[in-house]
Amino acid sequence: MTARRPPSRQPKPGPGWFPLREPGGPPPRPVGDSLAAVARNLGGAGGPALVDLLNRWPAVVGEGLAAHCRPVSLRAGTLTIATDEPAWGAQLGWLEADLRRRLDGALGTGVVTRIAVRVRPP
Repeated sequence: MTARRPPSRQPKPGPGWFPLREPGGPPPRPVGDSLAAVARNLGGAGGPALVDLLNRWPAVVGEGLAAHCRPVSLRAGTLTIATDEPAWGAQLGWLEADLRRRLDGALGTGVVTRIAVRVRPP
């Protein structure tokens, strides 16, 4: 027979729950700050740069290209772009040098060091 554990008396997180400040320690950080730190630890600007790129995608690549492809991840300098047809994937390959120059201008030099294209129909 297995012994039962007594119920925990710790408050459970929920609406209105806030972490207590450690005595003498720093105050809790906003979640957004923590996510940015996690993204940096995974190999680059990641999350914040991808969010910025998603917001500016049509302006960076042009309306025509943006209608057929979208950025899906940015990890360790590799921007993965999903496209709806193989022909648009080929077009991205031909435009890679120009696209990387545009990305350097939009996000900063070296944020995107490689572009990977995946065909993912809608």
